[in-house]
Amino acid sequence: MKNLRKWIALAAAMAMTATLLTGCGSSEAPASEAAASTADSSTAVATAPAETTAADGELAADVQAIVDRGVLRVGVKNAVVGFGFQDTLTGEYSGLEISLAEKIAESLGVDVEFTAVTAATRTELLDSGDIDCVLATFTITDERKQSWDFSTPYFTDYVTVLVEDKSGITSLADLVDKKVGVSSGSTSAKALVNAMIEAGLIDGSGFDADTFDPALWTTGISFQQYDDYPAISTALSAGEVDAFCVDKSILAIYKTEGRSYIDDKFSPQEYGVATAKGSGLSAYVDELIQGWLADGTIDSLITENGLE
Repeated sequence: MKNLRKWIALAAAMAMTATLLTGCGSSEAPASEAAASTADSSTAVATAPAETTAADGELAADVQAIVDRGVLRVGVKNAVVGFGFQDTLTGEYSGLEISLAEKIAESLGVDVEFTAVTAATRTELLDSGDIDCVLATFTITDERKQSWDFSTPYFTDYVTVLVEDKSGITSLADLVDKKVGVSSGSTSAKALVNAMIEAGLIDGSGFDADTFDPALWTTGISFQQYDDYPAISTALSAGEVDAFCVDKSILAIYKTEGRSYIDDKFSPQEYGVATAKGSGLSAYVDELIQGWLADGTIDSLITENGLE
C-alpha cells in the first residue's frame, strides 16, 4: 500500500491542476446479485458544506443529478469494524469507508445516505440505480472492471484463513480435503484454491480463474457459501465448516478466543470505490481518491480506524 501511495503521489501532483469537477460518460452495468436485507438498511447523514463544492464548476450529467438530488447514496458494509460498521443502538456508521463516503459527499456539497450491502448484494443495487457507488471492501479484479468502474485503490489487504484452535489446522497444507466457508459473491474461494495449487497441494488441471465456481469445486478442497460473515462465523463454531476464508481485516472481527489464523496469507486484495461503468461519477471519485492518497488524508483515516 505504501509503495502504491508513493507512485500515486507523483501522478497526482501533476493531475491536481486539473479540476475535480469534470467528467463525462454514460451509465451502464449488468445486474448480478440480490438485494441486502437489514433491519435498517438506509441511513442519511448530513455533511458540512465544503469550501469548494460542485457549484463551482461544470459537472457531468450524472454527477449534477446527485447534486440536484442533494444526497449521495452509498452502499457500505454494516458489520465490518474499521471499514463499515453500524452501531445497533445509535444507528451511527463508522469506519474508513464511511469516512471516505462522507468526504465525497462533502466535496459535492450534499448529504450522504448509507445502504447496508453484502458481497452478494452490492452490485445489483448499483446496477439498478438504488445507490450511486459502493465502498464495501470491494476487491478490484480484471473481471469486475469489465462491468463496473473502480477508483484507484485506497486500501490493500490479504486473504487468509481463520480456524478453531481445536481443529489442529495451521497451514494451507492442513486444508486439503476440508470444507471452507466463504461469502457468496466474494473472490476468497478462488484465491484460496489458486494459492493451494501454486503451493503444489492440490491438482490445478481443472482450474480456470475466469469460470471458477466455488459451488462446483471439489478437487482437494470444497466450499460452503453464506450470505454474510456472521453466518460463516456461526457455521465455524458449529463445525459445519472447517475454516473461514476472507480478507484478513474482515477476519479480525471474528478472531475470538480459541481461534487463530493459519500461517499463510496470500492474494493481495485492493479495495476501490465502485461506480457505474463509464459514468461521470467514476472520474470525479477517482480524482478525489488520488488526491487524498497524495496528501496523506487516507493514511490518516487508515490510522484512525486501526487498520495499519
